[in-house]
Amino acid sequence: MATKSSIAKQKRKEAIVRTKWDKRKALKATILDMTKPIEERLRAVDTLNKMPKNSSPVRLRNRCQLTGRARGFLRKFKLSRLCFREMANQGLIPGIVKASW
Repeated sequence: MATKSSIAKQKRKEAIVRTKWDKRKALKATILDMTKPIEERLRAVDTLNKMPKNSSPVRLRNRCQLTGRARGFLRKFKLSRLCFREMANQGLIPGIVKASW
């Protein structure tokens, strides 16, 4: 299981990303819009650079919803491979059965 501090850090980063998402999206659209004047686009670049680093979604890490484990993450189920296997064996995940042929 991941440490409580790493899970808390992840939650803080997620909160920052959520609050700054719209502003970052608007700034990036301004930067990529070639019809706007270069001064306005450069101002958007400066504003984007001044935003907190943790407001970028690239800095987020997928973590298991149960244990907080970051490695061996299955996106479809939002679980680590270990939790997924345990829950699948117990029949807690609908539609998942062990392969047999």
